[in-house]
Amino acid sequence: MKSTLSSKTFDNQESTTKSPQTRYGLKILYLFTYNLIQFCGYSWISTNITARFLTFGEDSLVDTYHSIGTVMSFCQLLSILELIHILIGIEQSPFLPRLVQVTERNIILFVVITSQEEMQAKPTVWGLFSLWSTLDVIKYPHRMLSIVGTDLYTLSWIHHCLWIPLLPSILLTEVIAIYQSLPYFEALGTYSFQLPKPIAVPIHFPYVLQLYCPILVIGTYISCRHFYEERKLNIRRYTKKLKQK
Repeated sequence: MKSTLSSKTFDNQESTTKSPQTRYGLKILYLFTYNLIQFCGYSWISTNITARFLTFGEDSLVDTYHSIGTVMSFCQLLSILELIHILIGIEQSPFLPRLVQVTERNIILFVVITSQEEMQAKPTVWGLFSLWSTLDVIKYPHRMLSIVGTDLYTLSWIHHCLWIPLLPSILLTEVIAIYQSLPYFEALGTYSFQLPKPIAVPIHFPYVLQLYCPILVIGTYISCRHFYEERKLNIRRYTKKLKQK
């Protein structure tokens, strides 16, 4: 009995002594670098949106896409890697909420906004970019610290509370962007096509976009539920720490 206990304690001691050496391995370094790149990108976007608005006022709303769209597109395309991270197992996170977050942004950005030049000058684009960057400029540094096993209470609290006002606001802005784009898709016929024979059914893309709006609502519910569960676990963890003190 004593020998088994001593072997277990020895194993535990060995694992704890090895953990500081293995914590900063190649996988951790890669994930930290990825989140750092995203943080720098969204920090640049957020800073530029704020600086341009303070300098040019309402005139800055018109050319937000032309000034910031390239960096936003890069960050959104890069976020597809997050799905690959989960699938290959280097990041432990629920796949469905992350899939919802990545796909809905890419659809709104590349299908609704980028494909229609008239949409790019809408103030809605400024609102979307501001909301997305505000959420992510907190999310990515929180992930960076979590990866290296560091927990900053203030940042963690902001991360677990910021989604409450932002996610519904993002949903509303994305739906507004879709409905603003419908006349342009209607007039130009972008992405509308007819299925080949024998079906020969026309696919009217504005109808597809309108059907996508309820999917956005469901996706936002999934994201909110995921963030809510994370928030409960975080509160429970901090409550345990306070009781131990």
